[in-house]
Amino acid sequence: MKIHSLFVYPVKSLAGVSVEHFEMDDFGPRGDRRWMIVDDDGVFVTQRRHPELALVEAHLEDQQVEISIPGEGRFRLMPTSAAIRVQVWRDWPEALVGEQSVNEALSRFCGVSLRLVYMSDDSFRRVDPARVPDNRRVSFADGFPFLITSLGSLEELNSRLETPVDIRRFRPNIVIEGAPPWAEDGWRELMVNEQPFRLVKPCSRCVMTTVDPDTGIKDPSVQPLRTLTSYRRTDDGVIFGMNAIHDRPGKLRVGDAVTIVKSEND
Repeated sequence: MKIHSLFVYPVKSLAGVSVEHFEMDDFGPRGDRRWMIVDDDGVFVTQRRHPELALVEAHLEDQQVEISIPGEGRFRLMPTSAAIRVQVWRDWPEALVGEQSVNEALSRFCGVSLRLVYMSDDSFRRVDPARVPDNRRVSFADGFPFLITSLGSLEELNSRLETPVDIRRFRPNIVIEGAPPWAEDGWRELMVNEQPFRLVKPCSRCVMTTVDPDTGIKDPSVQPLRTLTSYRRTDDGVIFGMNAIHDRPGKLRVGDAVTIVKSEND
């Protein structure tokens, strides 16, 4: 098995960035989801409410984040000194508000008042202690530093769909090739380029899988979620991929070898 592709998401729920390699820090992939969009109440906003966010491109260069908003232009994201508490699921971490010009541009594009916020190194959001007893941190990702998926599982799902979908709908960080469909369900520990990963929770899927990443439209004729529900429903929800944590900083590249260290049957 090996890494087929890698993705980083500089801003939660905006278009991801396909990369050939990434560094890993305490948060996960360096620069991943350190920015997030919130409403006037500080509650996180995603493609679930605004599927058009799929059309806002993010760019990550030398750890500087820029976004391209259709009809508005390209903006570099810079945090101000204004700190607020923001909600991402059940957590209320502290974040720094982004500059007003980009907030206004994004608000015009979505037709509702929005702000970009940044999680600084001083802000600590803990990974779910029910799944990970270690005092580990996570960015604005849904709950864990990494999402690992399998190309074989995507191909098996597509064999059941009238219109195939690509992996971008599932927003992984690491896509692995060379494994049988759904083998990742039983993985517990992996070694990737001498970097250990612990797979701690199946990833439950939502309506974001019905958003076309190329059009920003929820397409009723393409229903990967409905199909997955018919045969991938578990106590953890409708499952595609595995959430994971890493044990130390390092670097991953496309093509790196992947080895199973421990599975549920070991």
